[in-house]
Formats: sequence, C-alpha cells, structure tokens
Amino acid sequence: MTLTGSVLSSVKILNLGSVTHIIAVVNIISLLSLFLLLFVHFLPNNHIFPFHYAYAQQYSGATSSSNSNFPILNASSNSSGSGSNILSTSGMATADVKPDKVTIIVGVETTNKTAKAALSSNAAALNKVLEVLLAAGVKKNETSTSSFSVSPNYNYSQGQNKITGFTVANSIQIQSSNVNGTAKWIDTAVSSGGANTIDSINFALSDNRSGEVKNNLIKQAVIDARSKADIAASALGLKIIGVKSVNLNELEQEPPAPQPLAMTAAIQARTANATPIIAGQQKISVNISISWLIG
Repeated sequence: MTLTGSVLSSVKILNLGSVTHIIAVVNIISLLSLFLLLFVHFLPNNHIFPFHYAYAQQYSGATSSSNSNFPILNASSNSSGSGSNILSTSGMATADVKPDKVTIIVGVETTNKTAKAALSSNAAALNKVLEVLLAAGVKKNETSTSSFSVSPNYNYSQGQNKITGFTVANSIQIQSSNVNGTAKWIDTAVSSGGANTIDSINFALSDNRSGEVKNNLIKQAVIDARSKADIAASALGLKIIGVKSVNLNELEQEPPAPQPLAMTAAIQARTANATPIIAGQQKISVNISISWLIG
C-alpha cells in the first residue's frame, strides 16, 4: 500500500468514528427530552409554575364571581391563601339630639362726629351690656371679643367726599352650656344694656356629647349591618366566618341657626316677657360598610 492509500484509509476510519459518536449523543439528547416531556406532563401544574398557577386560580375565581346570580358575593383569597367568599353590607343609625351648647354674638354700634366720642360712648354701652349679662348668669370665662372696628362715615353729595362722623362697632361672643338662658340673655343685653346688634345665635353639641352619641350610633350601625349579613348569608346557605374590612362614615346635619323674631310694635305688645328662641334638635347619622367573610 502506498503512503497516499494509508492516509485515506485513516481518514475514512476517523470520519466513521466521529459520525458514530455524534449519533450516540443525539440519541441521548432525544431520550432526555422525551423523559422531560413525560415528567412535565404528569407532574401537577402548581409544582412546576407556582406563580402562574396562583394567578390562574385568582383569575378563575374572579371570572366565576362575575357570572354569579348574587353580585354582592366576590370570590377572593384571604391572607392565609385559602379561598373565601365576601359579602358586603351597610348599616345606618340616626339620632335627633337636643343641643347642649349655644354661641351668641351681641354687639353695640355707636356713631359720633369724632372717632374719640364714638369710641367713648361705645365703650360705656358695651361695659353696661357685660355688666347686665354677668348679673343674668353669664360667666366671665364664657365671654370673648368677637369683632371690633372703627370706620368713617362719608357724605358724597354735591360731588364732594366729606367725613361726617365715625362709627364704632364692638361685638362680644357668649359661648355657654346654659342653652335655656339664651332668650333671657338677649332680652337683657338689648333692653337693660343697650346692645343694638345680635349678629348670630348658633346651637350645637359639645364635643363630649357629640362623641357619646356617635359611639352609640356606631354600635347600632354595626348591629344593623350584621343583621343584614346574617339574613343574606343564611339565604345562601352560608355563615359569617370573619370580617375583611370596615369603612365608617359620619354624617352630621346641622339645623338652621335660629334667629330672634323681628320685634315690631305689635309683636312687642304680645311678647313683652321674652323673645322666643327655639333651639330645635340636631340630627346625627352614622353609616358603616362592612365586608364579611362567609363560608
């Protein structure tokens, strides 16, 4: 055999061996792929892709909920990861409460040719008002200044702008828990003290009384919401097993501020004893929404 023939024979043997190795590797890869496909097919989905599986479960639950005959029920997962149904109800409680606090603003306006004279007469009149109010039962710590102003008065006639005098207005605020003394204090301030303005009268609930009433209404609203939930769950063949969320709304409706009646001469003759002031009642409402876990 020649040298060239030996080389060619070696090349053929080498190529044949390489092809054999390649075929063997391909066969092994094919067997591994088949085994992996069989393993994936028979193993539960949640063991392979837990996050995708959880998402699919939630999506499936939400879809079934939207087709439910009871729109108040929603399928969801609670914090422990197990599925549970949700029932949402609302409860409301209302009370009409008599105010236990009154705020009155009483004032004196005086006018004079000079600011000093107007201020002097205003101070004398307002001090008199304070004196008679304290004698009528108003406490010193229940009074405070509400507003004070000194303003010039102008005459615009004949194209000229001249100051004709000055007006001083000084008002005090009375804030008291003695609601029944309102009419008496107004009459005393006007008739005995010389007050000539009653700017406002406002009745309200004190913070303590308001908190007490609201706490009781919250309890009643929760009972109302629970009663509705029990009825609905029972009709569905389920029971309340827990609470998911609570939303509380406080709705407070203030009554119109009462005002003293206009005291014409005819009315004064019929109501000589006291100016009629009626406090009325204040309506307080509490609304609560609760999402219940049912099963």
